Amino acid sequence: MSGLRVLEFCHTIMGPSAGMLLADLGADVIKVESAPEGDTTRRLQGFASGFFFAFNRNKRSLAIDLKLAEGRELVYRLVADTDVVLENFGPGTMERLGCGYEDLSKRNPRLIFAALKGFLSGPYEHRPALDEVVQYMAGLAYMTGPPGQPLRAGSSVIDLMGGMFAVIGVQAALREREKTGRGQLVKSALFESTAFLMTQHMAGQAVTGRPPPPMPAREGAWGIYETFKTSEGELIFVGLTSDNHWRRFCQHFEREDLLENPRYANNQHRVKERAEIRPMVAECVGRHTLAELTVLFDKIGIPFAPVAKPGDLFDDPQLNAGGRMLDVAFKDGVRAKIPRLPIEVGAHDFGLRRQAPGIGEHSAEILAEAGLSNAEIEDLRARGIVSGPA
Repeated sequence: MSGLRVLEFCHTIMGPSAGMLLADLGADVIKVESAPEGDTTRRLQGFASGFFFAFNRNKRSLAIDLKLAEGRELVYRLVADTDVVLENFGPGTMERLGCGYEDLSKRNPRLIFAALKGFLSGPYEHRPALDEVVQYMAGLAYMTGPPGQPLRAGSSVIDLMGGMFAVIGVQAALREREKTGRGQLVKSALFESTAFLMTQHMAGQAVTGRPPPPMPAREGAWGIYETFKTSEGELIFVGLTSDNHWRRFCQHFEREDLLENPRYANNQHRVKERAEIRPMVAECVGRHTLAELTVLFDKIGIPFAPVAKPGDLFDDPQLNAGGRMLDVAFKDGVRAKIPRLPIEVGAHDFGLRRQAPGIGEHSAEILAEAGLSNAEIEDLRARGIVSGPA
């Protein structure tokens, strides 16, 4: 994406994650923040306290007061040389500021404007939404928690998915612009992203004629696909989803009797006899420690996983292989490793070029690139139209 210029008017996770993806892929992403206070995400507390630093790497910050006409004029000047605009503010906010798609596309017909919202066009489009709201609204919370206890997923999966779909739409619009010479409006949305995740459950209901129960109470498709306790009381997930998995498991634990039993001959049979099989598998697993089972299952090719916590990932050998973790600077001098973009494309390095920027850290640099003199930039700063270091 080198050579692509993006203006990002975004906050929290959905929009910033889209900007981060494009920035990691090499685009010049300019994060336009409100002057002088900056993105409100910087001040979030609790579990959200790391959001800004996690999703704003590899960007430059330009702090402008868009409520002032002079601030909007700066945006119009920048838009003339911009490929993509990203925004995820509430419905109508960018339009009220004079920075909506109609306003900006008049100044640059090649502009691709990506609006990341709660809902796509339709009867709900006027509503604000949040990740957790749509998880309840589109069935994900119902499917995640046990019966009668709907539960949001353990990560902001819909914010991130909405950001990913925005990038996919932007990429498609860029490809079309190569043929037509014109940009267009792209939309992605939280609700429709969640509904997309429900496709598998909707398909299951259509085929079986039965509403799907929540995942903790689901009718399993495999004989063994769950967690078991190890000898020291740790948990390990084991998936014996094929006949080869079953054969290797039984052979290693010297349970030839299970292999010879015709009632366990294939996965369909084992699903029917799960209540009988599970205690026998649990007894085999329970003889060993987690470390022993990790070596064993890795050796004989059985799907397994320790039940990890987020903090376990900092030093995970797979994530750290080849220096793939990013050394990110957080607030108050805290540094930590977090995963980089989870793709490999030839020899490209999707690493860390810039830490998350300070408020308006690159204002002067960006405005100078737009042709403003040092005196003009200093005047804008003095009048509070832009903010950032000299």
